[in-house]
Amino acid sequence: MDFETLRSTCLTCRRCPLAETRTQVVFGVGPTDAEVLFVGEGPGQQEDLTGEPFVGPAGHLLDDMLSIIGMGRHNCYITNIVKCRPPQNRDPLDGEQTACMPFLRQQTKLLRPKIIVCLGRIAAMRLIKPDFKITQEHGQWFEKGDILFYAIYHPSALLRDLTKRPDTFRDLKKLRAKVLELSADPARYDIP
Repeated sequence: MDFETLRSTCLTCRRCPLAETRTQVVFGVGPTDAEVLFVGEGPGQQEDLTGEPFVGPAGHLLDDMLSIIGMGRHNCYITNIVKCRPPQNRDPLDGEQTACMPFLRQQTKLLRPKIIVCLGRIAAMRLIKPDFKITQEHGQWFEKGDILFYAIYHPSALLRDLTKRPDTFRDLKKLRAKVLELSADPARYDIP
């Protein structure tokens, strides 16, 4: 399956009740040769309206965070565990996550990223380990197969709690170092 076929299949998905309340499926954005994949938990209201991940206030902060380390939507891929907005931006339920996981697995298979960055607790619990503690384990590397996994605070958490920003800045610097170490083409990152 290629990316366009996967995208088309995802856009018509009816595997869970979120299909009944969505405006649009939010598949993902970025180049299909990205070495780094960022995964959040699910789309919010602005994402549901535009069909693109991380375009609301948390998305603007994520863009700022990525620019600090020479990354952006032009050189990394951004998506979510669930592709449809949970009502009132609640956490996606286990069944909703399970219904969407085949799409994320196929995206990962097609992208073949070197690094997957989990944005927040929900993504880290699903992709790294079920008992992941974001306050204790953010900024640590986990290896699964030939992919490195890393978790940072979700940008929306940083909007609510400014005290988490210094930790996140340190985590981003560690991420930048690892990206440059592993990249087949470090020049693709506009790192100062």
